[in-house]
Amino acid sequence: QGQLVESGGELVQPGGSLRLACVATGRSFTNYMALYTIGWFRQAPGKEREFVGAIAWTGGSAHIEDSVKDRFTIARDRTKNTVYLQMNNLRPEDTGTYRCAAKPRGDTEYTRWGQGTQVTVSL
Repeated sequence: QGQLVESGGELVQPGGSLRLACVATGRSFTNYMALYTIGWFRQAPGKEREFVGAIAWTGGSAHIEDSVKDRFTIARDRTKNTVYLQMNNLRPEDTGTYRCAAKPRGDTEYTRWGQGTQVTVSL
């Protein structure tokens, strides 16, 4: 079937950095990655899920939401079937569960989701 697996979340102090990874697995999925856009989302306790940004598997640059644009970047490594979310100058309000998801390019709905990785920003 293929899936997305996130990693890299941990406890970090304010001002610190983390790099989250989203690895696509399963040949039935990875063979068709060129057809997908990978997005990153986060959800803080008691809050709705928030879109962070996305990148097409082939071509084009990443889109990052304005709320984190000056601190977060998204990059892909096609040789590793991995999309990264680099987060710098982290703040306590960045705390939450971060998930990546895939959608067919041109579609609006993300249909494949990872299980998430927890990011906690605290002293």
